Amino acid sequence: MKLNRFILPLAATLALAACQTYKAQPYDYTAFKESNPKSILVLPPLNESPDVKATWGMLTATTFPLSEAGYYVFPVAVAAETFKQNGLTNAADIHDVKLNKLHEIFGNDAVLYVTVKDYGTRYQVIQSVTTVTAEAKLVDARTGKELWSGSARASDEAAKNNNNGILAALIGALIDQVAGTLGDKGYDMAQTAGIQLLSPVKTNGILYGPRSPHYQKEPGQQ
Repeated sequence: MKLNRFILPLAATLALAACQTYKAQPYDYTAFKESNPKSILVLPPLNESPDVKATWGMLTATTFPLSEAGYYVFPVAVAAETFKQNGLTNAADIHDVKLNKLHEIFGNDAVLYVTVKDYGTRYQVIQSVTTVTAEAKLVDARTGKELWSGSARASDEAAKNNNNGILAALIGALIDQVAGTLGDKGYDMAQTAGIQLLSPVKTNGILYGPRSPHYQKEPGQQ
């Protein structure tokens, strides 16, 4: 009986704690605001997934959200050609280039480093799921100070409908996997992941840039 006097209140406390909605800690934007970058150079993403298309697919997903956020983003094709002319075609080698060298060549204020953790379509029992997961960090090209970091995961899993029977679901999954591989559904999902990753609308997202009417407002503020 005495034991119950301690167990019941503890159980109630744990139950209440489990019901509470997790709230992310506010991001510290002090360094970001001090740096006040106006132009961003996006490096070709590092690819840690087995899909060779991940680097280019994710790279194309960065320009739109950053431009919409209010930054000048160096054109992907121009940057790629510049790296190529300097003998750099591998993402890992490009990520190793010194910040001062990048700033000397491009005159950029900041550099965005992106790593693709997952990319592509996979067969999962009775469905094929296309997933893109990426991480990013923004670094001041002049001081080397990290200004912001974040991550995002986009998947079409929730949209899959497997209520048409097991056989139909299995056949549909195989078709989805082939179509997803040949047609690169990962590319489409990367666009969604890019917006989730680099949008200033989400909590703890990137700050609005100087070309945005919401400049100097923190993410989520309108």
